[in-house]
Amino acid sequence: MPRAKGGFKTRRRRKKRIKLAKGQYGAKSKLFRSATESVDKGQTFAYRERRKRKRNFRQLWVTRLSAAVRQRGLTYSHFINALKKANILLDRKVLSDMAIKDPAGFDQLAALAKQQLATATS
Repeated sequence: MPRAKGGFKTRRRRKKRIKLAKGQYGAKSKLFRSATESVDKGQTFAYRERRKRKRNFRQLWVTRLSAAVRQRGLTYSHFINALKKANILLDRKVLSDMAIKDPAGFDQLAALAKQQLATATS
């Protein structure tokens, strides 16, 4: 029985893997085994970082909001709590964008939050 080495299917599979490793340095883009290891690790990092990006953006929005709200005499947690009680359902991304691009509108929200907190305490 003749020895089967895989033929064109193996070559096609390997070329696909090396194509994915394009842009890697040295042997990582030329040799199949190195390319495979590099691509696998790269895809693992990419998967992890796609999730981390969402966390980082939320953290950025919260930091921006906290700074903007402190300038108006509130804390972040009190501000968010007051907005929820006032049934204002804006997410942190929109609020952060508003604090930067529309300070007058954000001032109105802060005033509304302060008013909500004052009615809650009395």
